[in-house]
Amino acid sequence: MMTGLDDAVAPVGAASFLIDSNVFLAFSTYATIVILKMMLMAPLTGYFRFTRKCFANIEDTWMSKTAEEKRRMLREDQDVERVRRCHQNDLENIIPFVVVGLLYSMTGPDLFSALLHFRVFVGSRLFHTLAYLLPLPQPSRALAWVSGMVSTFSMAYRVLSAATL
Repeated sequence: MMTGLDDAVAPVGAASFLIDSNVFLAFSTYATIVILKMMLMAPLTGYFRFTRKCFANIEDTWMSKTAEEKRRMLREDQDVERVRRCHQNDLENIIPFVVVGLLYSMTGPDLFSALLHFRVFVGSRLFHTLAYLLPLPQPSRALAWVSGMVSTFSMAYRVLSAATL
């Protein structure tokens, strides 16, 4: 017969098992890589805004002297927009990877399969960024995006398959 104390200890034991798991450690590493990559896109956007003198808000044009200069700085720039779209795509793909990857890690996959999923996703995101920013001809960016999505959907399938309803 289980007591309330036993019920409270069970999740702690499961969490301890997950943290000690090689799959979870691999997931933590690869998730951190793509999260840092995504975070670096914001300063990259700022760099492009300052070097192109292209801003979205009037208060960001404080360094200009005249009203005419300020108006010229309030515009869209192809390079700035390319970095912004790349960052937006990261947000749309990396957040689901982190959530699904964590759940996937909890299903107890073998290390080889887990590493394959994590590495394919991280590689796809790094290549997607290069393909977006350089820019490389299509379908390079599309193939990078698809391979990352396939990896995430494959992990999601494993999570749903492992669920006992």
